[in-house]
Amino acid sequence: MKRVKLTVAYDGTAYSGWQLQPHARTIEGELNRCLCELLSEEIQVIGASRTDSGVHALCNVAVFDTETRIPAEKISYALNQRLPEDIRIQHSCEVSADFHPRRCDSRKTYEYRILNAAFPVPTRRLYAHFTYAPLDVERMREAAAVLVGEHDFKSFCSAASAVESTVRRILDIRIGKDGDEITIQICGTGFLYNMVRIITGTLMEVGRGVYPPERVGEILELRDRTAAGPTAPACGLTLIRYEFL
Repeated sequence: MKRVKLTVAYDGTAYSGWQLQPHARTIEGELNRCLCELLSEEIQVIGASRTDSGVHALCNVAVFDTETRIPAEKISYALNQRLPEDIRIQHSCEVSADFHPRRCDSRKTYEYRILNAAFPVPTRRLYAHFTYAPLDVERMREAAAVLVGEHDFKSFCSAASAVESTVRRILDIRIGKDGDEITIQICGTGFLYNMVRIITGTLMEVGRGVYPPERVGEILELRDRTAAGPTAPACGLTLIRYEFL
């Protein structure tokens, strides 16, 4: 028996998120199905990040145990021949039997893309959220600075989430603008359900002038989801980096 680690990239548009669900197409479900076919074993992958429906990834991580004699580094090539074209394994390797991607110290970086233009662009609709309302990036940067560090992010967590603690640590937030595209990169050691999308929706409200920048600190202290801005749509969000420490 050996444990194999996969680095997985996918376009999440057609999927109901990462996590296995009955009667729904998911990234985890496709990986399990194709691995079972390839290896002639019952395979259940363990994912590092359970991305939501419609969210994309360049580098999510999954592990599974197998009796196969296929070298771990060759599994990526064989598996890519079976997977749908919107899921691709970027790397595969053998890891220690006790390696678990959700029990290791790590940091993840998500990127949210906003198309801030007069009109939407059809070819970008699946990978950026469109808004015609002008956004003030400097105001957004000022507001975002308050969120860096360890805080109780209950205001920025979906009310449906069931977790023991809503305290999380954000290491860095960078907001850039290139032409008509604004990118928000958020790096942290862990995230709550919908946390990045709620932070993004709130920062967009600041950019529009609905909230002053200092309002974000007040929202953080209130620990109340209803105080924060809307949840930004899933299409603009991509997991771009996953680093084990």
